[in-house]
Amino acid sequence: MLITPQNSYPKLARALGLPEIILKREDLHPYGSHKGRSIPYMIEKYMKQGYRDFAISSSGNAALAALNAALEKKVNLKVFVGKNINKSKLNVLESIILSPYQGEIKRGSIKKISIEQVANPKQQAFLAGKKTAKVINLRQSTDDLALAGYKTLAAELKRIKNLQAIFVPTSSGTTAQALGKFLPDIQIHIAQTTACHPIAEIFSPYEVREHLSRFYIGREIERGSLANAIVDKVAHRKEKVIEVIKTTNGFGWIISDEEIKNAIKLVKETADIDISPNSALAVVGLQKAVKNNWTWNGPVVGLITGK
Repeated sequence: MLITPQNSYPKLARALGLPEIILKREDLHPYGSHKGRSIPYMIEKYMKQGYRDFAISSSGNAALAALNAALEKKVNLKVFVGKNINKSKLNVLESIILSPYQGEIKRGSIKKISIEQVANPKQQAFLAGKKTAKVINLRQSTDDLALAGYKTLAAELKRIKNLQAIFVPTSSGTTAQALGKFLPDIQIHIAQTTACHPIAEIFSPYEVREHLSRFYIGREIERGSLANAIVDKVAHRKEKVIEVIKTTNGFGWIISDEEIKNAIKLVKETADIDISPNSALAVVGLQKAVKNNWTWNGPVVGLITGK
């Protein structure tokens, strides 16, 4: 079983005012992120039911995990991405197909795998699953098979002695819901952005929301956040995630671009790790918790979700 690093960083802990911080390095997962836990698991489970054709709407970590898993398991996959996808992201996705499997794809020893740029990727992935019962739309936000995929992540975190809390960068809330399910005695905190925060806003005091609306939200809703993987404004799992947070005595934090930039710099200076803006949400969530007088008598985990 794959295990990603979960190491303590004393210098970073001192800077944050914590007794101990552990960074869970899901960015070092072979599939590039924590999505490598759930997407391959979903594909494997559906394969056991006889399915060999899959679709997914994603321009980031979920697509990377799906592409790697599809190549490894030799199944068909259509990845739908938006017309305005960042060119560097598209290059990364395409590189998964082109190397080292290009020759095998041309020879037909690996099934049909494609990336399509469309105006409405979510709708196209949904339609791909509706046109024929043989195609599975890999959608973590609505498919509870995804929850079970994070059981291995929870098992690794459970090995941390006296673990107090986990801070999770959150879009759909699937990871947070799963960790709350498998680690019911550990505080689950979620971190969302000023551009997209349908779950975290439930926990923010009125005056905090007012402050955010004046200084951040108008600007960042228009342009989006540096943490561009946080995009699920519908949040199908919202009620379940809220229940998990409340049951575990956690909280939801809303984070600005400026705070993200500062956290990236802080982690580099104190831990010599380059983290993505999405992963930085976990660190900022911790900072904000400490500033709001949250305390723990043991280690706290920041989930470094991906690259």
